[in-house]
Amino acid sequence: MICTVIQNKAAARIAEIQENAEMVEIRLDRCSLSDGEIVSCFESDVPSVATCRVSEVMAEGMTEARAAAICEERLCKAIKAGARYVDVEIEAPKYMSKGVRACAMEYGTSFIKSYHDFAGTASYEDLKAVVEKCRRQGAEIVKIVTTAHSPEDAGRVLSLYREYPPETLIAFCMGEAGKESRLQCLAEGAPYTYAALSEDDTAAPGQWTAAEMSEALYAGRRFVDAEISIPSSKSFAQRAIISAAFAQGVSRLTGYSPCGDNESAVAAARALGADVTVDGTSIEIKGIAAAPGCLSIDTLHTGESGLLTRLMIPSLPMLSSGPVTITGEKTLLERPLKGAVEMMSAFGVTLKSGSGDCRIPLEVEGPLKCGRAEISGKDGSQLISGLLMSLPLGERNSTVIVKNPKSIPYMFITLDVMRKFGVKVRNEMLGGQAFAESGGDWSCCTEMTFRITGGQRYKAACFAIEGDWSSAANFLVAGAVFGKVTVTGLDTASLQADLSIMDILMEAGASLSQTGESIGPVTVQRSPLKAFETDASNCPDLFPIISVLAAFCQGTSRISGVDRLAHKESDRGKAILDMLHKMGVSAGIEGNTLIIEGHSLASRILNGNLLKGGEYTSSHDHRMAMALKVAELGAAGPVVIDDPGCVSKSFPTFFGLFDKLLSL
Repeated sequence: MICTVIQNKAAARIAEIQENAEMVEIRLDRCSLSDGEIVSCFESDVPSVATCRVSEVMAEGMTEARAAAICEERLCKAIKAGARYVDVEIEAPKYMSKGVRACAMEYGTSFIKSYHDFAGTASYEDLKAVVEKCRRQGAEIVKIVTTAHSPEDAGRVLSLYREYPPETLIAFCMGEAGKESRLQCLAEGAPYTYAALSEDDTAAPGQWTAAEMSEALYAGRRFVDAEISIPSSKSFAQRAIISAAFAQGVSRLTGYSPCGDNESAVAAARALGADVTVDGTSIEIKGIAAAPGCLSIDTLHTGESGLLTRLMIPSLPMLSSGPVTITGEKTLLERPLKGAVEMMSAFGVTLKSGSGDCRIPLEVEGPLKCGRAEISGKDGSQLISGLLMSLPLGERNSTVIVKNPKSIPYMFITLDVMRKFGVKVRNEMLGGQAFAESGGDWSCCTEMTFRITGGQRYKAACFAIEGDWSSAANFLVAGAVFGKVTVTGLDTASLQADLSIMDILMEAGASLSQTGESIGPVTVQRSPLKAFETDASNCPDLFPIISVLAAFCQGTSRISGVDRLAHKESDRGKAILDMLHKMGVSAGIEGNTLIIEGHSLASRILNGNLLKGGEYTSSHDHRMAMALKVAELGAAGPVVIDDPGCVSKSFPTFFGLFDKLLSL
């Protein structure tokens, strides 16, 4: 990325520059700003570097100690206001450097230690020694800027990228002989480089203007910029629709978005006997007052929805007086229901499938027996959610102990929706010392106990269905890599597992902000991206899109939880790996972890290493199709998807909304 250096400008002018810049460095030693103006400048969503040179402040006629105190105060104000980076020169007093670094660590600001040689360029060994010194002083990023008198000088500086991780180094040369190195460092993988606002504002010899560098780097490339309204969460919607069908009375759900899976839930509710009226984004459901043995149906169709199927497997033997055959369609017919036979047998339910393993169509025969049972959660949470929804209807109390639970957030979504309909379940999470020390981190939980009071009944409810973080993730990644996107309709206090996309983007270095309360618009925009590590076991639907994100994050990213991908709409782990390899991304799976070698967008452009376009298969997987579309933004040619219509399963308006990203 291109960082525009701002010096000798008033606050109002700085704000104007920020509106049109990728990122900025604000020279607090050269801009006369009040404390309030410093705060307002660094509150901007545009990634910013705060710099305040002690030598420059000393030039105003004060002691080094006083100048250092002023610099530390200004830099810490910038950090607390939201500076993405803070730059302290290697010559700064150690006490000042330590103070600024401590503040940066507390507020999540990247600490840069910088070295400038305005006379020449030292030997390669001496340059390495400077880098090591900066690293010992706590630098997350080392900035090395020397003066080149020959191409060989610039070459020595750029050779540092062979020695150190490129995302941790900004190294280039001043002077005409070093001018190209300012751009070349981006090709090597530097997080950003510096440019002047204009020819009249150059801070050093050989410096490009931001306009010149933008033309050389992007050559007129368009970046995304749009506001997108996100559809409702189908995870919430399907649970709410079925709960409303179980309830006594009339429920009203607002914020509904039609998609294949949601419409399957509506159809299933009607098949159970509920009266359902859909009016735009609102649904009115008159429920069946569900109770044990209240139904007499032979079959139930669940469309292509794996969640709906698993919610119904325990519910039907509780509600129906006889066996029921569950039918489905498309990819659902090919997806084995791992662990279903063993789990349901613990509650007295028999499952019969025509195939060798347990698949749809499936005959379910009960009754569902309440009581105490210990089950494995290794195959996911959806069937457990079905048990949690159905067991409260039984006349006896139940205790369900889940060993090695997966997708824990989705179980809490189930409990949250049930509470809205007046049905309560107590739960306890265990995980030994690791869980205790983590402060309740779901990934460290090894056991969950649910204590369910029998004889409960669902009561009608009225509420809004929240927006879908799974869908939003595609647009948030598009903004983080390729421009700026604002999404509306989400709740950052959500229980949805895919809210984790916010944490993943922040770890990768994206610029994120939210306006207002937890339901306010969320904005993400381009910022230098670095490799990340995450466990996606609890949010497997994010795998395709964060794999695309990793391809544009400089360094080696690791995403664990691959074992959760085998029986999605596709063999998603294999589909992701095939996609990445075909696009020219180095990636592999080791054990349970997907490892991706990423390069920044600037590096890919300058090295002719953009992703490869061409014909791609979605594997009939809606998540893969959406990830492929986002990847196309960073491809050298169009990405043609064989089955774009598969997105109708969760997000039928996806392609129409995606077109808005480049419409401005």
